[in-house]
Amino acid sequence: MADAPLILTLGFDPESFAFLDGMRRRHFPAERNVVPAHLTLFHHLSGEKESDVAAVLSAVTRDVAPIPLVVSGLRFLGRGTAFEIAAPRLASLRRDFADRWRDQLTPQDAAAFRPHVTIQNKVPAGEARATFEALRAGFEPLEATGTGLLLWRYRGGPWEEAGAFPFGAA
Repeated sequence: MADAPLILTLGFDPESFAFLDGMRRRHFPAERNVVPAHLTLFHHLSGEKESDVAAVLSAVTRDVAPIPLVVSGLRFLGRGTAFEIAAPRLASLRRDFADRWRDQLTPQDAAAFRPHVTIQNKVPAGEARATFEALRAGFEPLEATGTGLLLWRYRGGPWEEAGAFPFGAA
């Protein structure tokens, strides 16, 4: 189905992904946790332009070196918690894509980019606050690496893989 919206996320090095996904499995309500830990760059690109999007991703990522990231802090979401990610090179790459796809961005995707990985969401506010405070008490920044971009189709349930575009794959 070509009209399924596309989601673009960042791929992580295996160790960082294991940590982030483990935290998500520990804190996210199991019945709602249908996708792995992820950092979303775009929430809704046109599925009708999937081949064009994939061609752009393939061309751009082959010339991009893996991107250093820092899990720099925690963000309280009201009903959940996220790890904030500091990554100037990722922000620049995302800005380039946003400029390229400006005419098809939703308001959410056109808004300021605040990179994060949600590890808990849609829980009662008290539980969310307790998780945030517990994690904040022992938080230490963590270095990670962005290894490429992952494209997904959204059809209402778990995401469906639509492509992987590793950095530096020239």
